[in-house]
Amino acid sequence: MAEAVRELTYSQAIQEALGIAMERDERVFLMGEDIGVYGGAFQVTGDLVQRFGEDRVMDTPISELGGAGVAVGAALMGRRPVYEFQFSDFASLAMEQIVNQAAKMRFMLGGKASVPLVMRFPSGSGTGAAAQHSQSLEAWFAHVPGLKVVQPSTPHDAKGMLLAAIEDPDPVMFFEHKLLYKMKGPVPEGYYTEPLHEARVRREGTDLTIAATAIMVHRALEAAEQLAAQGISAEVVDLRSLRPLDHSTLIRSVSKTTRLICVYEGTKQLGIGAEVSAMIAESSAFDRLDAPIIRLGGADCPLPYNPELEKAAVPQVPDIVAAARRSLLVRA
Repeated sequence: MAEAVRELTYSQAIQEALGIAMERDERVFLMGEDIGVYGGAFQVTGDLVQRFGEDRVMDTPISELGGAGVAVGAALMGRRPVYEFQFSDFASLAMEQIVNQAAKMRFMLGGKASVPLVMRFPSGSGTGAAAQHSQSLEAWFAHVPGLKVVQPSTPHDAKGMLLAAIEDPDPVMFFEHKLLYKMKGPVPEGYYTEPLHEARVRREGTDLTIAATAIMVHRALEAAEQLAAQGISAEVVDLRSLRPLDHSTLIRSVSKTTRLICVYEGTKQLGIGAEVSAMIAESSAFDRLDAPIIRLGGADCPLPYNPELEKAAVPQVPDIVAAARRSLLVRA
């Protein structure tokens, strides 16, 4: 019998996934600054400390490097830690443990050990948190062999992909855009997983493909609605996973539509759009392109505190609409 489906916010979906994982597996425990009685900086962990106790929902000192090191060590010893950074920006303090330890252990020990670790990263702009609390750093980690990097854009995927990430034998970097936390969507009750290596076509189209991540998926869908009113059919592909990247879904889509726009919030230069563009250029879809690939990424500057400047520094719906119209002006 199929599980009932309810409307949950993105943060509620994550909290539900954490609770289910902890009920199913005693090895799962949570770590992070203020995740216990306070419930997390964004109230995602909620009442989990009351349900599971302080031994499994552990407040950590203000030392990201130390906390990450404990999490890596616990994973190597057979536990399944979920470590929350208050902001993804603070991962810069823990790069030694993430990049040199968690990502490398399976390889350096000849496959005889694994690091079943999830690190959760609230990320992205839109909250007026300024340059040190608003970055989108997922491309950093997508560059590192040994790490998996995912960016769910819906409450349904947030729950299913987090449950899959917790069960994965390797370290998973789990990016949660802060503007998605209050977004609602249908979420099945009970246990289910979503694959960590597949993109999703959120809207079918024939004139161009918009490949997007996180909050940009929703802006792309809104842009596609506006474009449809102008007679332009846009296909929206939600990447969901950055490493591994789903090549086949993207190649199929671009081969069909013959145009591609990559939309992401991280800095445009060397961002995920550069990898998608290069992959398409090296694939069979390249010969099908009728226009140059367009990348819409964040501005090459620290994110401003001023709300209008912050908004101007990352792609918005009008930017996507304008890019699509520009692409369609190029005739094969």
